[in-house]
Amino acid sequence: MKVMIVEDEMLLAMELESEVEMAGHEVTGLAMSSVQARKAIATVRPDFAFVDIHLQDGPTGIDVGRELARIGVPYVFVSGNIKKIPDDFAGALGAIEKPYTVNGMKNALTYISAIVAGDDSLEPPASLVLADDAAIAVRN
Repeated sequence: MKVMIVEDEMLLAMELESEVEMAGHEVTGLAMSSVQARKAIATVRPDFAFVDIHLQDGPTGIDVGRELARIGVPYVFVSGNIKKIPDDFAGALGAIEKPYTVNGMKNALTYISAIVAGDDSLEPPASLVLADDAAIAVRN
């Protein structure tokens, strides 16, 4: 799976990149702002993305998420304050709250990989807060 990471905290982005790669996936782009994210999306379309809400250019992660949803790329928010996510989750599958554990992120990535591949037989891990109808959104 080709994964894009949209995160303005470099250490967290590098840690997440390492987790994604250890799980056997390819990180196709790291972005710290909405401008960088849009460029990364245009360069290599990811299969999935992790998106922080607050980026270097402000609370623009929701806009990036809406763009991903518009082009059919599933994603989850990774945020220290998931209460800032709109009620409709801006088209996201769900959210992972920071700080997260390595094990929690690994379990979420396993579940997300299965969902993106069309396998909805796994139970969602506790580390992933699902949006309503998230699995349906991926299938459509």
